[in-house]
Amino acid sequence: MTNRAFRFGVVGSADRGAEEWKRTVRRAAGLGYSTVLMPDGLQLLSPFPTLAVAAMAADIRVGTFVAAAPLRLPRSAAWDAHTLSVLTDGRFDFGIGTGRPQAEQQVNEVGLPWGSAKERRDQVRETLDQLAKLDGDKHTPVMLASGGPRSLALAAARADIVSLAKPATAPREEMLQLTQELRELAGARADHIELAMNLFAAGTTALPAWSKKATGLDPAELEKSDSLMLLRGTPQEMADELQRRRDEFGASYITVNTDYLDELAPVVEMLNGK
Repeated sequence: MTNRAFRFGVVGSADRGAEEWKRTVRRAAGLGYSTVLMPDGLQLLSPFPTLAVAAMAADIRVGTFVAAAPLRLPRSAAWDAHTLSVLTDGRFDFGIGTGRPQAEQQVNEVGLPWGSAKERRDQVRETLDQLAKLDGDKHTPVMLASGGPRSLALAAARADIVSLAKPATAPREEMLQLTQELRELAGARADHIELAMNLFAAGTTALPAWSKKATGLDPAELEKSDSLMLLRGTPQEMADELQRRRDEFGASYITVNTDYLDELAPVVEMLNGK
């Protein structure tokens, strides 16, 4: 997991309309980003058709980041994922998870049960089983976010990409322990798993208003915490820090919110593919 070349993705949504979405996707592709990713939730447009538009707008990979398993029946989610994989000629990464606690109300809105943590993990497994049946000889890459022991075990067994999920203020030692546990659980699969880290912010632009809701911390507190979700400094300083993180944790797939697309672009130019 530590010898992979860097690649970069941007996380966003089409909340400003189709044309702005396509412009963002084309700009990301032009700047060297490898992937455009989209979150899931009823407050947004549906990710699968939105990502289909992105894949048509530019020659770039697309992915869910991540689809909430409780929002869809497993066969339905697998159907959507397989369809997008086929229509993009294999340029789709299927990110799926058990759903954040705040998603429970949305799951109730669509008339499905929220379920226990175990039941939601079982939904993820069943969705991946259904997807494998639909894929046949093909394989849609799977991304799973992992932080706890049970989700880590699932990711070790089934994921191609693992997004390291810990609280915003988690120390480096905790992140290192997480990656070591993942390698041990994955065994022979370890070197085939790509590690991803998501950034709330990069460069010098101030933190967005949604950072407090996402992390539970005021922006000023988050800035003082030496959070691994932040990447600050000059392009060279940011590039050096990412190389340090790859050396320490093995994280080579770096994703960032579209608000920081341009801030991170010089780093993408310096490190992409290296």
